[in-house]
This record gives sequence, C-alpha cells and structure tokens, in this order.
Amino acid sequence: MDDLVERVLEVVERIPSGRVLSYGDVAELAPAPTPRDVGQVLRERGAAAPWWRVLRADGTPAPHLRDQQLALLRAEGTPMSPFGEGVDLRRARWDAAPGAPGEQPSLFD
Repeated sequence: MDDLVERVLEVVERIPSGRVLSYGDVAELAPAPTPRDVGQVLRERGAAAPWWRVLRADGTPAPHLRDQQLALLRAEGTPMSPFGEGVDLRRARWDAAPGAPGEQPSLFD
C-alpha cells in the first residue's frame, strides 16, 4: 500500500495550480487499481498534497468537500463550469502526458 500511496501523491503533487485531474486520470497515471483507491489515498494520506485539484469524472467535487474545494480552485483561477458548481474539464484538465509542455519525460523512471 505504501507504494500506491507514494505513486498517487506524486501524481497529485505535480498537478499545476489552476489545473485538475479526475480520480480516474490519477488512477491511470499512478497507476492505481481504481479511482476509488485514489480517493482513499487522498482521504487518508493526502492532507499535505493539493487534493482539491482532483475531482469526480464530471468535474464536480464530492458533496462533503464542495464548498472548500471550489473555493480553493477558484482562488487558483481554475476554469469553472458556467454555473460554478464544478470545473470546466475541457479547459482545466492537466495534460500530464509525456512530452506535454512543461512536463517531465515520464512520471516514474
């Protein structure tokens, strides 16, 4: 489990300010078995990481995190959906693919 925690937190810590990933995106990049595993890691061990930059697949935060998470995202200038209830993933999703502008060649060499 510690290896999974390390991989997930490394991905989350690399998400730039004003950008986001979904739990599924992080699971793919880490890799983690499921998006739920990413959520568990962030809940249990992610307090020091920018956890607010990880959202559900539709760009919305979990209901119990909604107000705090949206406030943190707005403060970073993250592109929000037209009604402000979530993030505009088309504009805010971080392109963590190798070779993307400003990105390292690989997350785990």
